[in-house]
Amino acid sequence: MNVLIIDDEPGLRQTVSLILGEEGYDVQAASDGEEGLARALETEPEIILCDVRMPRVSGLEFLDRYRARGGTGMVIVMTAYGSMELAIQAMQKGAYDYLPKPFSPDQLILTLRKAVEREALRSEVKRLREEVTIDRRYSEIIAKSPAMTKALEVAVKVARHPSSVLITGESGTGKELVARLIHNESDRVDAAFIPVNCGAIPENLLESELFGYVRGAFTGADRDKPGLFEVAEGGTLFLDEIGEMPMSLQVKLLRALQEREVRRLGDTRSRPVNVRVIAATNKEFQEEIRQNRFRQDLYYRIAVVPIHLVPLRQRREEIPLLIHHFIEVYNRKLHMQIKGIESDAIRLLLDYPFPGNVRELENTIERAMVLTDGPKITTDDLPAHVHAPVVLSDTILSEDELSVKKHGAFLERQLIQKALERTGGNKTRAAELLELSSRALLYKIREYGLE
Repeated sequence: MNVLIIDDEPGLRQTVSLILGEEGYDVQAASDGEEGLARALETEPEIILCDVRMPRVSGLEFLDRYRARGGTGMVIVMTAYGSMELAIQAMQKGAYDYLPKPFSPDQLILTLRKAVEREALRSEVKRLREEVTIDRRYSEIIAKSPAMTKALEVAVKVARHPSSVLITGESGTGKELVARLIHNESDRVDAAFIPVNCGAIPENLLESELFGYVRGAFTGADRDKPGLFEVAEGGTLFLDEIGEMPMSLQVKLLRALQEREVRRLGDTRSRPVNVRVIAATNKEFQEEIRQNRFRQDLYYRIAVVPIHLVPLRQRREEIPLLIHHFIEVYNRKLHMQIKGIESDAIRLLLDYPFPGNVRELENTIERAMVLTDGPKITTDDLPAHVHAPVVLSDTILSEDELSVKKHGAFLERQLIQKALERTGGNKTRAAELLELSSRALLYKIREYGLE
């Protein structure tokens, strides 16, 4: 990982270079913003540590000029106490995070590790943006079936308006891609798109992530930190798995949407925000409302325009298009030259129900390309559970296929899918039902493409 340090203090440049060098980073340094801009454009570092206050070119000016010249590195601004507003301005301009001076080696390393994780996510998003249509182009998404085409037509139409949108559908159907399509087709396209997985952040941290906090708000809050509502100013905040949001936080989210303002934890004043909210869930909200797990007033606030994405098994005409698309994508990504897929293999995939939807199909094609020894994907390259025509409710075995190993893998996958559906995607509860450890369940979810 390449890191560029831009600071006019020689001592700080040397210290940070030593710390990061010992951690295995490839480090270079510049003494001011002008030199830093030239180095950044020439060497294309993945991460840039940039001081806010510098002679000639300030950190904010550097950020503006760097982004204007097409720079894509993750910028972390460094700021002394008393310059927090400048740090917030930098984040609104596209900086990833900020480090308050003085900072410890542990703070520095932790911040960079978070940046590395964000870089991996950004690379994944870049890959997803390579999604293209064959019969019809909707930004990043392949759509041929009437149901999917209609959903995307609604998405493009609502993009021109500020109304809140709720996207529903099973895991792996492309809810985040549709949310990004709405953002990209709106007048907010030049501002930030901030995705938040409400089910992946612990309840006690989700509020501070969304709304931020002020120094002293709780133990360990040693600086002011803006929430994601503020970071997404002028852009779009995508609340994925919103059905996992605790009731106590739903009240505060409703207020933020109604009043268009947020209050940081520990603060005495509210701050106005201009953010478009798109939410997504794989849950049935009417049941959640009946069970008093989701507020009805919040549902009506976020579901002004509902968009439902049907599962892949209900739009099978798109499977061959997706297969050939993923072959093209992974030929580029893996530097391979797979020519296509045998017709028998396509028929197997058309008969398979794909409980993991498009995400599972992509996982299956990548795996087959890695394992194949020939110029085309064959039935032998497909995983065992694709070969086994078995369902839990009505077990059917082909006369010539009685492999316990093959059917066992398929049944295991179906059981995991059922447990996730029954628990609304709660992996801890699903692991208890399946009598598996949480770690074993996470491994199997990745193995079967159910993420």
